[in-house]
Amino acid sequence: MRRKFTLILLFVGLFNFVTAQNQQLTLEEIWGGAFRTQTMDVLHSMRNGQQYTVLNYDRATKSASVDKYDYETLEKVETIVSSADLDAINYFSSYTFSEDESKLILATDVESIFRRSTLGIYYTYDIKSKKLDLISNNKIQEPTFSPDASKVAYVFENNIYIKDLQSGEITQVTTDGEKNKIINGVTDWVYEEEFAFVRAFDWNKSGEYLAYIRFDETNVPEFSMDVYGETLYPTQHVFKYPKAGEENSKVSLHTYNLKSSTTKTVDLGDAYYIPRIDWTEDQDVLSIQVINRHQNDLKLYFHNIDGQTEMVLNETDDAYVDITDNLTFLTDNSFIWTSEKDGYNHIYHYNKSGKLVNQITSGPWEVTNYYGYDKKTNRVFYQSVENGSINRDVYSIKLNGKGKTHLSNERGTNRATFSADFSYFINAFSSATTPPKYTLNNSKNGKLIKEIVNNDDLLKKLANYQLSPKEFSTIQVNGNSLNMWMIKPADFDPNKEYPLFMSQYSGPGSQSVSNTWMGTNDYWYQMLAQKGYVVVCVDGRGTGLKGAEFKKVTYKELGKYEVEDQITAAKQLGDLSFIDQDRIGIWGWSYGGFMSTNCILKGNDVFSLAIAVAPVTSWRFYDTVYTERYMRTPQENASGYDDNSPLNYPELLKGDYLLVHGTADDNVHVQNAMRMASALIDANKQFDWAIYPDKNHGIYGGNTRLQLYTKMTNFIYENLGDKANHSQPTTNNN
Repeated sequence: MRRKFTLILLFVGLFNFVTAQNQQLTLEEIWGGAFRTQTMDVLHSMRNGQQYTVLNYDRATKSASVDKYDYETLEKVETIVSSADLDAINYFSSYTFSEDESKLILATDVESIFRRSTLGIYYTYDIKSKKLDLISNNKIQEPTFSPDASKVAYVFENNIYIKDLQSGEITQVTTDGEKNKIINGVTDWVYEEEFAFVRAFDWNKSGEYLAYIRFDETNVPEFSMDVYGETLYPTQHVFKYPKAGEENSKVSLHTYNLKSSTTKTVDLGDAYYIPRIDWTEDQDVLSIQVINRHQNDLKLYFHNIDGQTEMVLNETDDAYVDITDNLTFLTDNSFIWTSEKDGYNHIYHYNKSGKLVNQITSGPWEVTNYYGYDKKTNRVFYQSVENGSINRDVYSIKLNGKGKTHLSNERGTNRATFSADFSYFINAFSSATTPPKYTLNNSKNGKLIKEIVNNDDLLKKLANYQLSPKEFSTIQVNGNSLNMWMIKPADFDPNKEYPLFMSQYSGPGSQSVSNTWMGTNDYWYQMLAQKGYVVVCVDGRGTGLKGAEFKKVTYKELGKYEVEDQITAAKQLGDLSFIDQDRIGIWGWSYGGFMSTNCILKGNDVFSLAIAVAPVTSWRFYDTVYTERYMRTPQENASGYDDNSPLNYPELLKGDYLLVHGTADDNVHVQNAMRMASALIDANKQFDWAIYPDKNHGIYGGNTRLQLYTKMTNFIYENLGDKANHSQPTTNNN
């Protein structure tokens, strides 16, 4: 007997497609870039706020250039530098201005290390003299100008160096750097991945001091990955990776005096993590954020170069405190800070002693991006979800919390990039019905000045395809109103029964249900809808932008409430007259793979199929910073780790399960898949799996994504087809 339930409609996108056109999507088109959107290149606002620069690449001459444009006219003003005019380099892949914009650092021959870290050959370029100088013959990391552009600090083989650009003299600041032991000035693997930064040094305002973090990872356990390559013997990649409950790097903070060539250690007491350092507007005062291992006790210190260290802010939480880059210092050294302390993420103003001046934003909604403060107009610029948790809008507000101005004009997702003086902003807008478009706007009132880029041609192209609107709604699950979208076949018949395929990620603070234009996976979902599937995504408890309580309910129980929500949602959707209760599948990548694996086990009476790509299968295998933030250590919370680990109940598998992983995944190690496979084999459970040699967490390169999605698509067609009638949907993608 089917139960009835109510879907509360939030928003239904209606595509302006020509219904007479029925062209079918193919995987080759999706992964071949046929539906790629036009975007704007990353731009750098010049100090005057009236001009910006962009890195351009000339395919004809195979040269790179830094070109300057005018905001008001969007016309090119000049070329600052072109590799076509430089004898030493053929092209450069990125550029960085000095603070006074007199010089550039140009990057060449850059290679990735991990997600954010790179090595490269770097040059300085003097704009006035047009002189190009090599910083080092070696591949180095994070070269950074001093404030007066007379020097460059960088890291080579885990040691910090400073080069005097006038004399060419190089000073070695640290000498104890050693691979897999001591790191100076750049972060270790777990800081890079989870605290999202690489450069761990910073110049003070006068350029007299350099502050840096030192990582002693001697006692951090090593992880090794086989690299198969194309040679006769595989090799091994060995690096330090602290898994939950294991030892982390011992970190310490130091200041180096360039005049005296002396180094001092900053006493931070029992600081466990140092996730941020930043010099304040006072050239002698360094701000330091430290947090305990549980990540629920965050302290902000001000350290005076004369040796005095004072705690100015202490934020605690029963669960955890997030680290952000939102700390901004005003000229009087008061500062702007974001916090969830009232239950929602908002903006606060503190004086230089850490006393609260006022809460700038407030309400039962989240600030999702802090853009900055304009001292001329005394206004703060930010993005929030106050127009609905699936939307993003841009606002400004006075420092005292008054005079709020709504700067974005269209309902959907708005993201702003402001000029240096906050005169203008470029708004990147999209919605479920409107592909990305970029406009130049006045920052005072949001008024449109002109459109820069649109994707009208893509809309015209898509008019030839049989696509369906993404219907947004909420579904009442386990006492909560959860955001949801649904895609039905274009020829949907409410009197028929369709297989249901669910997509989700579900990680803490994440969001998968948002009013934005289609990503690549959305075209895949449209393709499945064309083949007769209903595709749904539900953001359950633990996801973001609906307040701290909703997000942090999963604390110490990752995979419990999120799985309960997906199972309950699937049951309720299965009660709809047009859903076949016997054909419900779910998939996910990374955290989503952890979820889909748990769902087909704990929800084996609901889900008949699951696909898990690069899944965590036990949080005991994942890193300290991420895992312990949400789970504490395994020593403290063994049941939280084990009760929600699919490794501990493989015997529950009844449906069709596809397990996918890359062997070179330095993030979620292939160990997770291997252990899951072993558990299923020991339980005598049949499953399908695919291992991608030398592929990382993204599993891409060449035809890899096309091959992967072909495999997953065929797995769905073969196992969620109408088994009773033995008539699966067919695909042209072999």
